[in-house]
Amino acid sequence: MDYAKEIARLKKEKRAVILAHYYTRGEVQDVADFVGDSLALSEAAAHTDADIIVFAGVHFMAETAKVLSPEKKVLLPDIEAGCSLAESCPADAFREFRKQYPDHLVVSYVNTTVGIKAQTDICCTSTNALQVIESIPAERGIIFAPDRNLGAYLQSLTGRENMVLWDGACHVHEEFSLEKILELKRLHPQAKIVAHPECKAYILAVADFVGSTSALLNFCARDEAQEFIVVTEPGILHRMQCDNPSKTFIPAPPIDSTCGCNDCVYMKMNTLEKIYAVLRDESNEITIPEKEREEALGPIVAMLEIGKK
Repeated sequence: MDYAKEIARLKKEKRAVILAHYYTRGEVQDVADFVGDSLALSEAAAHTDADIIVFAGVHFMAETAKVLSPEKKVLLPDIEAGCSLAESCPADAFREFRKQYPDHLVVSYVNTTVGIKAQTDICCTSTNALQVIESIPAERGIIFAPDRNLGAYLQSLTGRENMVLWDGACHVHEEFSLEKILELKRLHPQAKIVAHPECKAYILAVADFVGSTSALLNFCARDEAQEFIVVTEPGILHRMQCDNPSKTFIPAPPIDSTCGCNDCVYMKMNTLEKIYAVLRDESNEITIPEKEREEALGPIVAMLEIGKK
């Protein structure tokens, strides 16, 4: 079966739109109507006029789309596509953690479950996290969840000593090998190292540029370097190569020498066959209790509004 052709037919028939994250497989990105990072995908979900959203990403992304567009049918190609970062911050445990800091504002990364967003004052993504933190008065305490590495990076940029970090992390960005990255740099001395801020501090310390997924793409497009060592989920290399066919992009290796790349197993669960199946059957629909959806909506909208300022 030509899945790409059948997906295009079903999209037209059912007034559906496919949103895909940069970390998904290249062939999935190629059939998507919109490819982006978490912030861009949140905005796309909020503004689409389609009847059906197929979210080729992970569960929290589809939840966010449903929070923003409750009248639309939101489908996830694989209902088991979770997120190690989101799962590192259980809602009940976080509720108890918050009690220790009753006067702190809660800033949560969009990579969280709807149960965490419902306990949040304002969400952020790696693209706008600094802007969100700087929008909060310096004297106000902040709980930042769930990524300790991104939180520590934001602290280093802002000097915010009154920011408390939840102890969570992304399995992909936790497992890059500094030794192997430096060996790649020795083999490719002209290459620039670009890294996502979810990486550990000692990885960020050797990077020529640190930024969100979209910021990494923009940097590699405009920079004069011809080689880049890319320290984030390797799915992004598909878009980098499409946008810059004359440049070379080298995925940073993980600590585990048996793995060639540091793939997100959850993002790679999205396939053309699964996208076709959920479009055909309108299965794997995301549902959220209305009270919880309303509680989660405010912090997401606040995040999107900050981006307009």
